[in-house]
Amino acid sequence: MPARLPGGLEDVTVGPADTGMEKLIMRHVLLAAAFLLSAGFAHAAEPLEGNWKTASGETATIGKCGNAFCVTLKTGKHAGKQIGKLSGTGGTYKGEITDPAADKTYSGSGTVSGNSLKMKGCVMAVLCKTQTWTRL
Repeated sequence: MPARLPGGLEDVTVGPADTGMEKLIMRHVLLAAAFLLSAGFAHAAEPLEGNWKTASGETATIGKCGNAFCVTLKTGKHAGKQIGKLSGTGGTYKGEITDPAADKTYSGSGTVSGNSLKMKGCVMAVLCKTQTWTRL
């Protein structure tokens, strides 16, 4: 016979017949946890994002801005100036790069490999210059 608890409630013991329901609940909990974890991985940062040491020794920050990634200088004579905007995923990006000293903008691209970022700027896709930046 079930024991009486305060307030007139009965202590009901879960028997072997209820294990199917427990398994179903556990399965739903595990599926929900897996879904939440996978959603977190889908929003992981792109390899391009972060702080980089430029070829001239300044620090540049690359971060999300709208549907692209903005390149902004954090140190040096042109600190605070946005010098690029790139779009892409998975380590390969294209867009525009500005030489802050000359104040000229070029078509550009960036490719991330480990802790290195190869930034390439081109005039009319013929004359190109490449720099390698290092992740800080």
